[in-house]
Amino acid sequence: MVKETFLNHIALQCSDSEKASIFFNKILGLKLEKKFVVSKDLSEDIFGVFQEVEVYVYSNNNMKFEVFINQNKENHVYEHLCLEVESKKDFIESCNNYGLKTIIVKKNGKDLLFVKDFSGNLFEIKEK
Repeated sequence: MVKETFLNHIALQCSDSEKASIFFNKILGLKLEKKFVVSKDLSEDIFGVFQEVEVYVYSNNNMKFEVFINQNKENHVYEHLCLEVESKKDFIESCNNYGLKTIIVKKNGKDLLFVKDFSGNLFEIKEK
């Protein structure tokens, strides 16, 4: 039996590497750690898709994202990640500066904050 489990990374699909850089680097403040390419054969073995794919790894001391660049847009419904930021106000301002629309939903008298990145990945944002 496994005694402890830790999250190593989160992999997401984005359609544009430049817009991914804006979101993960400029808005979330993560550094580009490395880039690599998954070969067609390896992609087929792992994901069942015979297609070479470029991957950008963004990280800080707390989290790591593997961002797969793929033009094929998938339908996102309930999938989302929840991130904590120092200031929701600053986060909203940063999103607005880069043209991302934030979504504020009322629930039991509280404001829930969400944002979709440029590829439609949904993030819930909480304040520390």
